[in-house]
Amino acid sequence: MAEGARPVTEGRGQSAPGVRASDRNIVLIGMPGAGKSTVGVLLAKITGRSFLDTDVCIQAAESRSLQNIIDREGLDAFRAIEERHVLGLRCFRHVLATGGSVVYSDAAMRHLREGGVVVYLDLPVARIRERLRNLSARGVVMMPGQSLDALYAERAPLYHQYADVVLACEGLNHEAVAERILQAIG
Repeated sequence: MAEGARPVTEGRGQSAPGVRASDRNIVLIGMPGAGKSTVGVLLAKITGRSFLDTDVCIQAAESRSLQNIIDREGLDAFRAIEERHVLGLRCFRHVLATGGSVVYSDAAMRHLREGGVVVYLDLPVARIRERLRNLSARGVVMMPGQSLDALYAERAPLYHQYADVVLACEGLNHEAVAERILQAIG
């Protein structure tokens, strides 16, 4: 197991019946700004897998930005749209970068875990704050007036709950994070 990475429990993240271990997806979860998309592209290149960003898929399918969906339809409607799109995924041998809010849907997370190993990119809120710019236009699912600290406190337990592997990313560049993920998942 890579330094800074830990398995959560035995038996979690088992593949759906008939899914070979080599065909399992690598599913990245974590806060906005944790590096899921950047690390996901690197992992896809290293492993020869396809890369899929669920936020980009939602935007393409809905023909509008995440922020537009949130502004026009509200947080609950966005979560329902996100859940619908994630539940519709039927792919294997992919690296999936999920939206930070996917953990609000138990059904979506169960679906993702059936076909893959879920890796939580754990980055302290102070580092996330440094990385995020223009949070209000990014399409982040958060209550009006909610602080980034409050959002982190709300989501961190959910990330831990669904993760097969928790990877501490503090002090690591994206390439090192990708390498540690590969070491952790074997």
